[in-house]
Amino acid sequence: MRFASFLLVGLFLCSFVSVTQAEDKFTPLFDGKTLDGFEQHGGKAKYRVENGEIVGTSVPNTSNSFLCTTKQYGDFILEVEFKVDPELNSGVQIRSEVSPEATEAKIGEKTYKFAADRVHGYQVEIDPSPRAYSGGIYDEGRRGWLADLKNNEPARKAFKAGEWNKFRIECRGDSIKTWINGVPAADLKDSVTPKGHICLQVHGVGKREEPLEVRWRNLQIQELD
Repeated sequence: MRFASFLLVGLFLCSFVSVTQAEDKFTPLFDGKTLDGFEQHGGKAKYRVENGEIVGTSVPNTSNSFLCTTKQYGDFILEVEFKVDPELNSGVQIRSEVSPEATEAKIGEKTYKFAADRVHGYQVEIDPSPRAYSGGIYDEGRRGWLADLKNNEPARKAFKAGEWNKFRIECRGDSIKTWINGVPAADLKDSVTPKGHICLQVHGVGKREEPLEVRWRNLQIQELD
């Protein structure tokens, strides 16, 4: 019995060390001062840095806008905090693609066409509406919802309106998992896009003149072998 107890304690400590070492490997994706390492695609929403945060502001009469990393990422763990206006839809793109020229791609039996500079790919939804799908996975510009939260009430309730929230996003091979404020949200198996950009979305608002904002901070990433 005593040996078993020591063994359990040892396993716990090893597990703790492994997790700690993994956490120590995170590096900032955003320097807190500039937008170096990012470039804008799609619409004309405004992006700026303020108080160590990236602030996205809507503008009227433009399409969805994306502030994208210049680097592409495949397997990784991404953590990011966000706060969004209750009337603005947004999201965090992962493994997403964009081209300066019009392109097309076949997924299954369907061919999808993309206009020049149109960002497309997996999006971890930021949804402050009563639907509360924040943390679900939407295929931007392609297949639509891949993993909504209609059957995940704990994740829907985890979103805090008008406050800072936190995503954890893990991409490993064909597995994409998300958490919102520590609560498991989406668990998707999909291998269409194994690598791509990480982007911060400001959704189009039609003709609405009043600016709406979404903020991101503490963006950090751990690339996986």
